[in-house]
Amino acid sequence: MENAKAQDSNEELDITLNHDHILILDFGSQVTQLIARRLRESGVYCEIWPFNHAPAEKIKAFNPRGIILSGGPRSVLEKDAPEAPAVVFEMGVPIFGICYGQQTMVKQLGGKVEAEQSREFGRAFVDVVADSKVAKGVWDKGAHEQVWMSHGDHVAEMPDGFRVIAKSEGAPFAFIADTDRRFYGTQFHPEVVHTPHGADLLKNFTHNVCGCSGDWTMAAFREEQIAKIREQVGNGKVICGLSGGVDSSVTAVLIHEAIGDQLTCIYVDTGLMRSGESEQVVDLFRNHYNIPLIHEDASDKFLDGLEGISDPEIKRKLIGNMFIEVFDACSARVGGAEFLAQGTLYPDVIESVSFTGGPSVTIKSHHNVGGLPDDMALKLVEPMRELFKDEVRELGRELGMPEDFIRRHPFPGPGLAIRIPGEVTGEKLEILRKADLIYLDEIRKTGLYDEIWQAFAVLLPVKTVGVMGDARTYDYVCALRAVTSTDGMTADTYPFSHEFLGRVSTRIINEVHGINRVTYDITSKPPGTIEWE
Repeated sequence: MENAKAQDSNEELDITLNHDHILILDFGSQVTQLIARRLRESGVYCEIWPFNHAPAEKIKAFNPRGIILSGGPRSVLEKDAPEAPAVVFEMGVPIFGICYGQQTMVKQLGGKVEAEQSREFGRAFVDVVADSKVAKGVWDKGAHEQVWMSHGDHVAEMPDGFRVIAKSEGAPFAFIADTDRRFYGTQFHPEVVHTPHGADLLKNFTHNVCGCSGDWTMAAFREEQIAKIREQVGNGKVICGLSGGVDSSVTAVLIHEAIGDQLTCIYVDTGLMRSGESEQVVDLFRNHYNIPLIHEDASDKFLDGLEGISDPEIKRKLIGNMFIEVFDACSARVGGAEFLAQGTLYPDVIESVSFTGGPSVTIKSHHNVGGLPDDMALKLVEPMRELFKDEVRELGRELGMPEDFIRRHPFPGPGLAIRIPGEVTGEKLEILRKADLIYLDEIRKTGLYDEIWQAFAVLLPVKTVGVMGDARTYDYVCALRAVTSTDGMTADTYPFSHEFLGRVSTRIINEVHGINRVTYDITSKPPGTIEWE
């Protein structure tokens, strides 16, 4: 293992593109990945490349059916503002510019963009003034349609050949088209759910304008990833870290299907898991799938390492480093392991570093990304690196995994450590496990579990005065969190009834010693994140 080379987590493997595909050039928007998500929903394979890492030769070699220019945080009027590579407009393929993408397309083709005279942020409405192949069957001429805007600058003059399809109060060129060249641009964001028919507009672009057949399915992804894993791994041995969550579990089953007993799973019991989770994981993989499994109880090591640590980023880094240390020890028992498999997902990478090296902003580090030491002596196998959470569940179903396991809510790599703001102790973990178990039990009893993207309890680092049985108490505060989401990139709080919250609060306070107050977190994402740390 000492001779194995470390692999950069952004290293790209060659893949054979057997499907129609679209190129998305990223100008740094926080919702660029949602463009990809919408395209995949309609069966179109796509890749996101940063605008500044896309040389003409590479774009031509990719041979996309069409190109989408994303939004971004910059102004096209700034000095040295990002621009699309000139080759994009010379290839004869359809182009769809979104927000900043529309503005740079207009500017680069000879039109005019003006600054901050009529800004629009959030919900807006456009009037459809002309027919378009992109709008066909979705928006009719004369319609008044809701969209989602986020712009200061706006197009003031169109380049030659363009005409207006729709306009808004703040954007007279909210939707434009050059039908002959098949160039389209929207000031609004069709990729977000707040533009109700935006996904249909994008589908019209990919299918009706670009001619994509929509043949990229999860069954196809499964077969292609199996071939890719076999090509990468060869006869080598792979160890896979099971976290107890859906991501790593689907990763393990997929890799086992590809290479069989060349895979050994290692379940590191960090002591930071939910109630009964370790037993469930061991039973599923050892007894149901018969996958070689090492179950390592390292709970004392993790608790000792976290003693006195309150900073959330330090927690994540420490957990990642300790995780790898335990892996190194366990892999020695496997003998000759060269590869480490992880359930890294698309949102993990986008929020930590740009997925393809582009200009995205760092929000927080994730266990699968930021916690890995530079000198890790294993090459990474990350077959789901381009998938969103709901796609992982779809892949799990394709692999025949148990439905109740696939539907489990997301669970963070660092486990309960980041649901205990402040120092983590054994006592706090036990208190949190009991509260969390009651909360999820009530959600399941009410039949709400599948309506909720993620629900969990948080043990706050404060104590408050209470009264129980005429006696004064001074115990912890528990916060409850539940959100709805499509892909985890944005989220809304779940609107529980006061009756439900009251019932959960009563059970937690009565049954969990150490908690005397319960609150409910009603913060959306953004501005908050789903997890508290």
